[in-house]
Amino acid sequence: MTTRIELYDTTLRDGTQRENISLSLADKLAIARRLDAFGIPYIECGWPGSNPKDADFFEAIREVDLEQAKICAFGATRRKHSACAHDGNVQALVAAETPTVTLVGKSWDLHIEKVLETDARENEAMIGDTVGYLKDLGREVIYDAEHFFDGLAGNPECALGTLRAAASAGADYVVLCDTNGGTLPWQIEAGIDAARAELGPDVRIGIHTHDDAGCGVANTLAAVRAGAVMAQGTINGYGERVANANLVTIIPDLQCKMGYSCVPDESLRELTSLSRYVAEVANIAHDDHLPYVGRSAFAHKGGIHVAAMLKEPSSYQHVEPELIGNEMRAVVSELSGRGNIAHLAAGAGIAETPHAREVLYKVKELENRGYSFEAAEASVELMLRRAEPGYEAPFRLIDFLTVVEHRDGRGLVAEATVKVEVPDGTIAHTASEGNGPVNALAHALRKALEPHYPALGEMRLADYKVRILDSAQGTAATTRVLVDFVAGGDRWTTVGAGTNIIEASWEALSDAIEFGLTG
Repeated sequence: MTTRIELYDTTLRDGTQRENISLSLADKLAIARRLDAFGIPYIECGWPGSNPKDADFFEAIREVDLEQAKICAFGATRRKHSACAHDGNVQALVAAETPTVTLVGKSWDLHIEKVLETDARENEAMIGDTVGYLKDLGREVIYDAEHFFDGLAGNPECALGTLRAAASAGADYVVLCDTNGGTLPWQIEAGIDAARAELGPDVRIGIHTHDDAGCGVANTLAAVRAGAVMAQGTINGYGERVANANLVTIIPDLQCKMGYSCVPDESLRELTSLSRYVAEVANIAHDDHLPYVGRSAFAHKGGIHVAAMLKEPSSYQHVEPELIGNEMRAVVSELSGRGNIAHLAAGAGIAETPHAREVLYKVKELENRGYSFEAAEASVELMLRRAEPGYEAPFRLIDFLTVVEHRDGRGLVAEATVKVEVPDGTIAHTASEGNGPVNALAHALRKALEPHYPALGEMRLADYKVRILDSAQGTAATTRVLVDFVAGGDRWTTVGAGTNIIEASWEALSDAIEFGLTG
């Protein structure tokens, strides 16, 4: 029988401690729904005694019809020398009315003596009393042993005593936390072994790690190997300081590599979209280089690699990307071979690639001049389209002009005129102002083409990036321009380069519009 590892997500509490993340109440509710639909069984959603937003969340989540997840409220054990019934933090946990409560307590004698300013006996009483109090109220209790591995290294008897206090009071899970993130995998295994020896086989042990030493995921896997049955973490590793352990990596590692059961196979195929969804809601650019789910996770650039991949995908891939909802990509660059071009053409629906070699040579020659096609696949696909017999461009540039001047009462003003010819022979000659010369060019080109191509109205410029390649050349430096366009659910990127930023921008801009109109 396949062993099941319970997943515990703390994106909505620990994850929000990352710098530059601030989730609204609506954001937290949306992410909770998505985690539930994905199949995460435990979702930790905040500390109800710490701020009004979290208290409001626990009230709002009661009205949400979840499919299977248990919502967890997080909080600390009672204060020293007090009673749970009169402790504001404990009562806030009770008022949250969640089926599961996660308690954090001290396991390191340094914290007990220096932070709590008490002794080991009172600390154990704080843990045991709070766990027992919540169990008597019918709650499932997960006990997080904060700084356990540091405590074990400094004072084993004290650290293990805190686990005994939680387990004896009825904690459903005892979770060992590498709160400082500095423990290494073999130390994690030794810590799990010590805890299991102390608590016996009937106590379920979990693991919670941080990534400060770059071992967050590895430490989680080591803990599971040693007997942990709950893995805590966050989506994309969001968390305080460097990161929490990344559940998006842990899940396929456990399920695809180690043979454990975490989520249904159909959920696993939604992993990439889940990762990108949470990044979007958190307003953080999705990391292209995340394991498994990053855009570059199955991207192959070297020509030898791609040639082998076209014959046998497993030759350069550790898993099938489709298992986690990702896809293989062949990146086109100066390091590419014909296989890269052939793969891109096939993905674009261009069945035959007789011009692959000449397109490849052109890519290599242009990259030598400052272009980069790794992120601008639309530019390469456009080269392939143009090389096909019978291809007709949607417009031809005759000329353009940009002017930037200072006008009395208005300050700096940019104006552009564009003259283009469309296939029926019509010549459109338009002018437009903008907040800069490139913006004015974009407006003028759109004004010229929209009467002939209404679909252009659905396209919009989503991003515009400029990079100076050889700054030592000063104002004569080569400039690379990337533009992103979107229409509906599609997004594409094109590139231009040259010593004239206006010309480079025009190339990227006009190619993006041509690509969108001919796709």
